[in-house]
Amino acid sequence: MKTIYLHQQQEPLEPCVATVGFFDGVHRGHQYLIGQMNRYAQAQGLPSTVITFDRHPREVLGSDYQPQLLSTFDEKLQLLSQTGVDQCVVLPFSRAMAALEAREFMEQILLRRLSVKRLYIGYDNRFGHNRSEGFDHYMAYGHELGIEVVRSEAFVLNGIHISSSVVRSFVEAGEVDLAAQCLGYPYTVYGKVVGGFQEGRKMGFPTANIQLTDSQKLVPAPGVYAVRARLEHGGDEKPAMMNIGTRPTFGGHHLTMEAHILNFSEDLYDSMLGVSFVRRIREERCFENPSALRRQLIEDEHAVEELFRGETEKK
Repeated sequence: MKTIYLHQQQEPLEPCVATVGFFDGVHRGHQYLIGQMNRYAQAQGLPSTVITFDRHPREVLGSDYQPQLLSTFDEKLQLLSQTGVDQCVVLPFSRAMAALEAREFMEQILLRRLSVKRLYIGYDNRFGHNRSEGFDHYMAYGHELGIEVVRSEAFVLNGIHISSSVVRSFVEAGEVDLAAQCLGYPYTVYGKVVGGFQEGRKMGFPTANIQLTDSQKLVPAPGVYAVRARLEHGGDEKPAMMNIGTRPTFGGHHLTMEAHILNFSEDLYDSMLGVSFVRRIREERCFENPSALRRQLIEDEHAVEELFRGETEKK
């Protein structure tokens, strides 16, 4: 996939088939839309193009807004590159761009700069100033400008219309297995292993205390999870369990993310760790004392081992 940053691109692109959106998470609904576009573009001998933005639009419109996203910008580009799309155009979102009405955006950006011949629109996607216009308007403007506008149907999974907001709601509720079904891949976070409180080590459960590399990355609901951990220097994913929470048994107040990798004893400080969520084992709760917590951790570890053992046997 070729990545093109519009502010660096001087000449108009060659004619193309395109779709436009923020594409947070590049979930199965996005993949379905992009697949339709790819097939048509290939049949017409034109490059397929995903048009997206360098930041969340609400970041620009509201200075104090902090989005909680399914994918960082770099993750999004990586996920888009796996869809088979020919090129991705990154638009620098600004207040000036936000002020463009839908017709102005289609004429100034899609037609003049990007030479879009056919535009695929997601079933729930709106663009232009205040998102006040809809698909019928886009079709009418496209007819005037020579851009064929096509609306994609929703991708429905088990009765659920897949969207980024739906996936976020699953992650926020700790339903990471449902989120994975909607995404088409496990929800994953990345972070640096930093010093912790060493309470887990004292109980025989050494943990890697993870500091996320991007504060805008959405953190799943507090609780204990079965996860797969992957070290920055490569190698296989390792089964692990992760606790997300405030450590109430020890009087904690700040949210932490601590991963205990099963049957692993290497020093991970300052390493980068990727953690892919498989299933939530239980909610976080406060225990009477560390001994009670340790007994629960032993049960949690057995539950995680049993889950991964069952997955292995299915293969």
